[in-house]
Amino acid sequence: MKRLTLLFLCACFGSLHAADVAALEKLGAKVTALGDAVTQVQVKCDSFTEADFRTLGGFATIKKLTISGKTITDDTLALLTGLTALEELSTDGIQLTDAGYKHFTAFQNMKSLAFFHPAFRSEKFTGSGLVHLKALPKLERLTFAGSTAGDAALEAIGQLTQLKEFRTWHTAQTQAGNAHLVKITNLKGLRIGQRLPNWGKDSPVSFDESTLAVLAQIKTLESLELTEARLTARIIPHLQALPKLTKLKIQFVDIPAADVEAIKAALPNAKVDFEPMSEADVEATLVKKLRL
Repeated sequence: MKRLTLLFLCACFGSLHAADVAALEKLGAKVTALGDAVTQVQVKCDSFTEADFRTLGGFATIKKLTISGKTITDDTLALLTGLTALEELSTDGIQLTDAGYKHFTAFQNMKSLAFFHPAFRSEKFTGSGLVHLKALPKLERLTFAGSTAGDAALEAIGQLTQLKEFRTWHTAQTQAGNAHLVKITNLKGLRIGQRLPNWGKDSPVSFDESTLAVLAQIKTLESLELTEARLTARIIPHLQALPKLTKLKIQFVDIPAADVEAIKAALPNAKVDFEPMSEADVEATLVKKLRL
């Protein structure tokens, strides 16, 4: 009798699992399962209803979630706070206010977060709400890109001393905002790129050779990626001031080839990866797009 009961329960559980996965797939989700547990979901939420968010939020075993869409707001994110096993979350186009970031405190297992184009051009998001991420003790990696939030966001991120890796580009930050990065005392990896210009208004660059004097103060850096700027060999002393630097990537940067060779010679203990730009690339990316 016990054996029959066990077999019946296993059969029911398996069918419920299949039905649950089908419910997610009906919403357009790509689902990865391990045994009877859904562990990864990738889905666009553009047409999600409140009920759809509740369905997604019911899968407490999800560890990796990739979501996008303007329907992701303070209220709908609250419906996902049951995903307490989440370790990786990547978002695009979410419409949270600063207050809405308090919901991330529910994800105590979170290790990696990415925000692409969060609340673009919304006055209700300055970036200050990112300070709520201080409550995530396991958070090691953060990407913040394509945002009209600026120095307030960098000030909040500077308080996330648990971070080991930070990536940012195409934001509204200024050179003053970069100074907050020095406060991330455990930072080992950094990618820094250029702000997006605010058309019709003055848009001072957020990253140039002077920025390296700030980055040189982050003595814990082991990996550094520099992108979307005009640089020369004058940055060598600042790079040499990073005692643990072993990887340097220079991409979408207008820099003489001879200067790159000088950098390589000056950093014998670091692997330097350089991707040269053509004149057409410089014109299209640095001049027309970024107005450098």
